[in-house]
Amino acid sequence: KPPSRTTVMFSKSVLVAAAAAACALEVADAFVAPTPAMARLNVRSAASSPLARTGLVHAASTRPLASRRTVVFMAASDDHVKELKACKKDLWDLVDKTNANPVMVRLAWHDSGTYDVNIKEWPDCGGAIGSIRFDPEINHGANAGLSLALKLLEPIKKKYPLVSHADLFQMASAVSIEHAGGPKIDMKYGRVDSEQCSPEGNLPDAEPGDNGKYGGAGGTASTEDSTPGGHLRKVFYRMGLGDKEIVALSGAHTLGRAWKDRSGLGAESTKFTSKDAIARKDGKAGIGKAGGSSWTEKWLAFDNSYFTTIPDDSSDPELLKLSSDKIVFKDDGFKPFAEKYQKSESDFFKDYAESHKKLSELGAKFENEVTGV
Repeated sequence: KPPSRTTVMFSKSVLVAAAAAACALEVADAFVAPTPAMARLNVRSAASSPLARTGLVHAASTRPLASRRTVVFMAASDDHVKELKACKKDLWDLVDKTNANPVMVRLAWHDSGTYDVNIKEWPDCGGAIGSIRFDPEINHGANAGLSLALKLLEPIKKKYPLVSHADLFQMASAVSIEHAGGPKIDMKYGRVDSEQCSPEGNLPDAEPGDNGKYGGAGGTASTEDSTPGGHLRKVFYRMGLGDKEIVALSGAHTLGRAWKDRSGLGAESTKFTSKDAIARKDGKAGIGKAGGSSWTEKWLAFDNSYFTTIPDDSSDPELLKLSSDKIVFKDDGFKPFAEKYQKSESDFFKDYAESHKKLSELGAKFENEVTGV
């Protein structure tokens, strides 16, 4: 059930700020990096963005990794739990008002997706450490558009100072999944924030090929591969994730859109992303900014429609199907999971919730752990 709005109400300042940010919100595709040409364009434009000039994005330290200090997140247990619970209710109201579910999922994924399982030192290992809030990381090409998510979350972060940025990003993602009709994810909180950025080149491309990218927290692991399956494995195996997680997490593309001006993919608009489209599971109107290409017809509803649409040759041609999508039904390692989720939404929800939780904890350093929020 949605949290009661009478339990913890949004402050007027939070609602006003959220509404203002929502006017500019451009919900984007989740966990897909732009083409190299678009990435270069995005980096140039982001450096002079209004958000960067306002100071809402902070500059990270430029000292060597080993010498950088980190912020240790400490909080009184009772107050911390109270803030987490109130924050969750406010986040529910935020995504219900703004339809920002996809961009919140993408923000959290791009924060945690920098993790390198081969690096043991924290925070050099990357992961769900809140570093995406920093410039230059927020201005990496793959993160185009995510500064808008930070702007939406800014007033909530100010309202709940005991909630770390890393926790806020991951909570917003889990709330967005549940709000859209997906599973309730058994999240753990108490993440410590880092003060350093992760290198660029960590996230998967929509299409494989010569990308010149080297991911991992050390920036030395190539993600290049001639096949979409090989490329996805290079990215996700570096995080310590396997084929089941790759396919389950791919199913989150049931939410969101690809924007041509960010990733270079899809159409300017489709009938499913027009201003009059109904995309929410509950049938309510509103999609944020119109435009882009979606993978599914109801792209603000979390269900297994990604897995029923991708292999369906009779599905609407305006829906997006990339090689990184089609491969989950062709690759011998991916196919059993994709077919399982195609047949059973409950199996998909179970595996997705487990995979989402695992992704949300990659590289995280926990202090004063809190569960059951």
